[in-house]
Amino acid sequence: MSPKVWEASGHTANFTNAMIDCLTCHYRTRADHLIEDKLPDIGNVEGKPLEELDKIIKDNEIECPKCGSQHWTKTRNFNQLFETQIGIITEGKNTAYLRGELAQGMFVDFKQVLDSIHPKLPFGLAQSGKAFRNEITMGKFTFRTLEFDLAEFEYFVKPEEWETHFEYWKKEMYQFALSVGIPAEKLRWRSHSKEELSHYSSRTEDLEYEFPWGFKEMFGLAYRTDFDLRNHIEKSGVDLRYTDPYTQEKFIPHVIEPTFGLSRLLTIILMNAYYEDVEKKRVVMKFPKILAPYKVAVFPLVGNKENISAKAKEVFNLLKGQVNTTLDERGNIGKRYFTQDEIGTFYCVTIDYQTLEDNTVTVRDRDTMTQERIEIDKLQTFLDK
Repeated sequence: MSPKVWEASGHTANFTNAMIDCLTCHYRTRADHLIEDKLPDIGNVEGKPLEELDKIIKDNEIECPKCGSQHWTKTRNFNQLFETQIGIITEGKNTAYLRGELAQGMFVDFKQVLDSIHPKLPFGLAQSGKAFRNEITMGKFTFRTLEFDLAEFEYFVKPEEWETHFEYWKKEMYQFALSVGIPAEKLRWRSHSKEELSHYSSRTEDLEYEFPWGFKEMFGLAYRTDFDLRNHIEKSGVDLRYTDPYTQEKFIPHVIEPTFGLSRLLTIILMNAYYEDVEKKRVVMKFPKILAPYKVAVFPLVGNKENISAKAKEVFNLLKGQVNTTLDERGNIGKRYFTQDEIGTFYCVTIDYQTLEDNTVTVRDRDTMTQERIEIDKLQTFLDK
């Protein structure tokens, strides 16, 4: 994306984190992460003045996690935007940046949206895709990486109505988290302090998840006011104002921004679903029904009996148009059960010799391992429960 976009949005000057180096072993890290890891009861210190971070590190004699030294540089700001060069000749190269967020693409397209579909407030634009941040410290599996997936909404509202829409999205984001199987007791909302607020935000709240290393951000909700559109108007000269279709009043809409960390969400879903059944010596992915890759797996009891295999395929064809279904004929029945447990399939339907006699099948529940005989004609109703 053109550097002019990131200059107008304030990211080239303000998209920063506090960085610090160990003078002994040259280990480099974020100062706020160093403090929070060593002093877990201190709470969130992101965004605090650099001098205050230095004082906390010195007063608490915080040691380098690599070598144990207490000799640190002064903290300093480090820009998270990835800078690159476009062009094949050194003299003709131009600076460009990988996008640190998805929002700016939607803001610069705002006029095209107004001119093409004539939306009425409130309305939103949404995008999902890759974002890139030059993180000082990475780690904890996919929790903090240089490249990750986001989904962002830019929801345009009348300035005087922003609080109503902010609360609406707060509820929606929380309900979405619950709908994908995240326990309520592992969630909390945390408001950003004034020092922590991003340069574009007047109010931000994070929906945090309790990881093994503490509560950390999963989703974010920001009130960006008219900061972005106003700055793009000033820098580009393009009129990005909205015209009220009833009063003909022209004004710059304000923006509510729900942001969903998709990479982190995937990690959280996997962490919540993973279960080891020590007694049965099996691994189970306890996905909610809406997330299970297959809701149903259909098995023939044995794969070398043509009549049983044919009946299994008949049941599979009956179900596949209604629910996400797989047909598994490999190996013995016990291994097939455990294979489906490991990928999170909710039900296993087994066709056996009794099926050929009375048209019933065995349905096995993933989590409880209980089995029921169900008539094939009633199977769809049972699975829809």
